[in-house]
Amino acid sequence: MYLGRIISIGSNENGTYASYRVSSRSFPNRKSVVNDNKVAIVPTEGSEGDIYKNPYISYNCVDIIDDVCVITNGSHTDIIAGKIREGMNLRDSLAYSLLTMDYEKDDYNTPRIGAVINKDGNGFIGIVTDSSLEVIKVNPNEAYYVSTYEHNSPRSVEYEASNAQEACEYIFGEGSFSEFTNPVTSCAAFIKDDDWEIGYKNPVE
Repeated sequence: MYLGRIISIGSNENGTYASYRVSSRSFPNRKSVVNDNKVAIVPTEGSEGDIYKNPYISYNCVDIIDDVCVITNGSHTDIIAGKIREGMNLRDSLAYSLLTMDYEKDDYNTPRIGAVINKDGNGFIGIVTDSSLEVIKVNPNEAYYVSTYEHNSPRSVEYEASNAQEACEYIFGEGSFSEFTNPVTSCAAFIKDDDWEIGYKNPVE
């Protein structure tokens, strides 16, 4: 089953995580790049011209602000993170940004998905489509995911990871996520104590 982009956040006895997977049929030549406390999705070498075909394929997907991780499938990462830095609470930062940025105006009306979570496992995950907006609470010891297609309402999930790299591998193709096709790249942030660590998986390289 093809779900497109996928976000998952949650926590377990090992810690708190936020993970993102790019699945793509049209633009598979992309990778995750870490820059300090951010992760960007960018075209691979030789495919830089793809951004002129679709402006939505390159963006920051992760931004960490102190004890909070923001994770999305587009440029609304920067908007959500900006609102949090200005002092807006997590739920409103996510809901406001999804509502104002709206779905992507491409050929598929691709939904925007996003999530925010703090180190204690309290967070929110949501989606805006061309017909709806949904944001739900994620509590400690819960895990949820949402995708741009098919599973475009947040669903609970069993998520097994004890560090950032394991979280990358899990959303890329383990557990329930092994059923979903066309994985391209994944990235994740994971916090055990007080510091977020970031991992990524770029199988195209």
